[in-house]
Amino acid sequence: MQDPVATLIARLLAQRWLPREDELARRALLDEPFRADLDKRLEAAGLVLREHPYAAHIGVALARAQEKAIFAVDQGWLSNQLQLDRNAMALLVVLWALIILPKRQRQVERQDADSASAQQAQMFAEEKPIPVHAGVAPTLSERTLIADFADKLGGKMAVNVNLGVLARHGFIQRRAGDLSEGPLLDLAFDYERTSRRILDGALADILSPAARAERAIRLAEAPLPSAEDEEIALPDADADEAGWNAPLAMDAGTDSSPQGA
Repeated sequence: MQDPVATLIARLLAQRWLPREDELARRALLDEPFRADLDKRLEAAGLVLREHPYAAHIGVALARAQEKAIFAVDQGWLSNQLQLDRNAMALLVVLWALIILPKRQRQVERQDADSASAQQAQMFAEEKPIPVHAGVAPTLSERTLIADFADKLGGKMAVNVNLGVLARHGFIQRRAGDLSEGPLLDLAFDYERTSRRILDGALADILSPAARAERAIRLAEAPLPSAEDEEIALPDADADEAGWNAPLAMDAGTDSSPQGA
């Protein structure tokens, strides 16, 4: 006898993410009794379903009640369980800020525009689905990213290596010098908790339109920076304060044993 809830959990653990269009994923998002059973079983295992109305994929993550048991080590607190060092974690935050924040703004604006158009066309228009396809998220240039952040993230070589690590974990995709959103990037951080900290914090100037224009001019006039011997990393962020809640790394090729960042 088939158990669709058990099948969905097994697939999420084995594959680490599923698209929202997947039959069982859609059922988890739309079928209330199915979702209640799913949440109950995940909770019993110390897990929680990771999904967001604007995200194109779903996954599983540690439940908040279990974070201390997993991340509290030797009177410290691990920033992740994927063996990402501090530079890799800082790079992940930067990529999330440069890709997900503009993506979310476009999604909200497009949904508002579609709703306004529909209301003008008919009095009782049905609400259109939220746009989650890949074309909504911006694409970054590796060259621009290195020019802007290499000196703060361990140098050009360290950034290049960490981009490969993040790509293998499913956070980003790399194609011909361009960086785009991977299936897990939108789920890596709690959007409501993290976006305001980023917009009001150290990345505020970098994300402003004026700063982006200045970076484009500087990039056009200057050569790529060379790798530096000295590593200058962004400050560590407390996992709880930063809103980190990445989906579990459960694939056979990933060593998910704890290691401090």
